[in-house]
Order: sequence, then C-alpha cells, then structure tokens
Amino acid sequence: MSDVSDGGMLTTESNLLFTGGREGYFHALDARTGALLWKASLGAQIVMAPITFMVDGKQYVSVISGHTLVTFGLRD
Repeated sequence: MSDVSDGGMLTTESNLLFTGGREGYFHALDARTGALLWKASLGAQIVMAPITFMVDGKQYVSVISGHTLVTFGLRD
C-alpha cells in the first residue's frame, strides 16, 4: 500500500488478512508472512473495515469502496 488506510483490517481463522486504502485497492495478504496474495482495484477509497460471513457453507468478504458495497466469494 502506498497510502494510509482509513478502513481497518480483518483477519480470518485461515490466516488471511484483508485491508484496503485511500488509493482504492482491496488487498488479501497472508497474515503470517505479509505476502500479497491478491488485490483488486475497486475504483474508490476503501471506507470501512472488511467483514466476512458464510452462506450455505461458502465464505464471503465484503467491503465498501466509495459508495459501493463489493462482495467476493472466497475459494475453498
């Protein structure tokens, strides 16, 4: 990340860390090593801490970017 984060961070039991920043990127990192696993440009500042939830046994992570709620399904 090249800028500060106003949104906060989320870690999961499987050692994933999710965060985003003012530059509009949403990141997934290995919580143990800090290695970047994945990132997506969401087009606007990340303005909340990510949340995670399960539906029918599938895990999702959601975050707000600007005025848009974005949700990703996590791989098994």
